[in-house]
Amino acid sequence: MEAAPLLDIKVGYINKSIDPKIDLVHEINRLKSEKNAVLLAHYYQEPEIQDIADYIGDSLGLARRAAETEADIIVFAGVHFMAETAKIINPHKKVLLPDLNAGCSLADACPADEFAAFKARYPDHIVISYINCSAATKAQSDIICTSSNAEHIVGQFPKDQPIIFAPDRNLGGYLNRKMGRGMVLWDGVCIVHQVFSEQKLVRLKARHVGVPVLAHPECDAPVLRHADFIGSTSQIRKYAREDVHDTFIVATEEGILHQMQKDSPQKTFIPAPPESGCSCSQCPHMRLNTIQKLYLCLKYELPEIVLDEHIRIAALAPIERMLLMSKEVA
Repeated sequence: MEAAPLLDIKVGYINKSIDPKIDLVHEINRLKSEKNAVLLAHYYQEPEIQDIADYIGDSLGLARRAAETEADIIVFAGVHFMAETAKIINPHKKVLLPDLNAGCSLADACPADEFAAFKARYPDHIVISYINCSAATKAQSDIICTSSNAEHIVGQFPKDQPIIFAPDRNLGGYLNRKMGRGMVLWDGVCIVHQVFSEQKLVRLKARHVGVPVLAHPECDAPVLRHADFIGSTSQIRKYAREDVHDTFIVATEEGILHQMQKDSPQKTFIPAPPESGCSCSQCPHMRLNTIQKLYLCLKYELPEIVLDEHIRIAALAPIERMLLMSKEVA
C-alpha cells in the first residue's frame, strides 16, 4: 500500500488531491475487493455514496451488519458514533470513517462526565441510551436502543421500573406519551429533526389534502402530532413502499428520499419544511463524507477509529443486550 500522508487531526480526513481522470466508483469497488473491505452507509449519506454501498440502512440495521460481517476492513459512511459502534463490536477489525469531523449533535449534547453526574442522581434507575451517543456514554448504559427498536426494548421492562432515557428528549418523550411511561429524559436533540416547522407543515398539508405525513420520532412533539406514521428511517421507507398512497410528506433527513424514490419511482415524496427559508433538511455532519474522502480513506486506510479497551468492553455489553432483545424487530 502506498504510504499515507500524515493525517492532520485538525482537518480530520486525508487531504490529498485526486487525479480528476480517476473513475472513483471503479477504484472504490476495486479497493474494496482487494482489501476485503465492506462499505456500510446510512440513509443520510449523499446519493452517490448510497449507490456504491454494500449495505444501506438505519442504525439498527448497520449495527447488525457490523456484527455479522466477515470483512477485514469496515468503512463506515456515516457519523462518528456509528463507526465507534462497529469498532466496539469488532475490536480486531480495522474500522474507517472518511471524515473524523462527522459527528452528531445528540452525541455531542451528552458528554460522558456530565452524564455520569446526571446518572448518579437516579441510582435506582436503569439506563437505556439511544445509539446516537459516544462510546463513553454507551459504557455507562444498561442497554442501547435505536429508533427502530426503542419501543420494543422499553416495553420489555415493567412500568414500575425507573428508567433514564438518553440523550434524545424527543424520542424519549414520544415513548413516554405513547407507552404511558415516566422515563427521566436527558435534554438532547437532533439539530436536523428539531428544525421542522409545525406551522409550515400544517400549510403544506392544507395544499396536499389527504397526503400522509411520515415522521421520525426525533422530531418535536408538535410536528409528530400531525404525522400519520412515526418510525425510524427504515420503517418510513418500508411504509412508503407498501402503502397505497402515491404521495407522501416526509419529516426526516432528506437523504432517505433517494432510496424511497428508487423503491417507488412512480410515487412523489415531499420533504417537510424546516423553520429556515431553505426547502432542504440535510445533516451537516453526515454530508461531511464525500465520495472523494471515501476513496482516500479506503486507499490509505485512514482515518481509523481507535477506542480505549476498557470503554470498548463496557460499551459492548449494552449493545449485545440490544441485539439480543430486538432479534424479532425488522
